[in-house]
Amino acid sequence: MIIGQRIRELRIDAGISQQKLAEEIGVNRSAVSFWESGINEPKATYIARLATLFGVTSDYLLGLEN
Repeated sequence: MIIGQRIRELRIDAGISQQKLAEEIGVNRSAVSFWESGINEPKATYIARLATLFGVTSDYLLGLEN
């Protein structure tokens, strides 16, 4: 899933671990791992938090824009 790929890319570019990202947005590390591997997708609330944290739009995270 594109959202998982984008979360992973943004996280790595920011130089933060899955654990640190999880703490920043209020989930556990396994949730981040599941998102990145495509097992689950984040709820809208977390998409908004991720977009704000990484300075991108939710459309970018969802693969609707480049």
